[in-house]
Amino acid sequence: MKVVFASRTGNVESIVDRLGVDALQIQDGSETVNEDYIIFTYTDGYGDVPMEVEDFLKGNSEHLKGVVVSGDTGYGEAYCQAGDKIADEYHVECLYKVENDGTDDDIEEIKKLIQ
Repeated sequence: MKVVFASRTGNVESIVDRLGVDALQIQDGSETVNEDYIIFTYTDGYGDVPMEVEDFLKGNSEHLKGVVVSGDTGYGEAYCQAGDKIADEYHVECLYKVENDGTDDDIEEIKKLIQ
């Protein structure tokens, strides 16, 4: 399964790097993917989907199979809401929520999910 990701602070990029998979990084949302993929994203602001991720999904949602989202529990109920919003809007599952760049256990669980 293809991995597509967006990272602003480096947390999501760290997760993807630790997975050891070939991945497409979303820079501005104009990228395209023509195969099934899981999107890895961060949560922006107070529970928002990052703008570049919204732009990317508008043109690439047909192959979206799931979401993995990073967030900070310090934001309370907004924790990882970007993943929930994407899952609801595009009728896919939010597969995993991870605190910042995750623990080694998180990485192992995510590896199992994307295989």
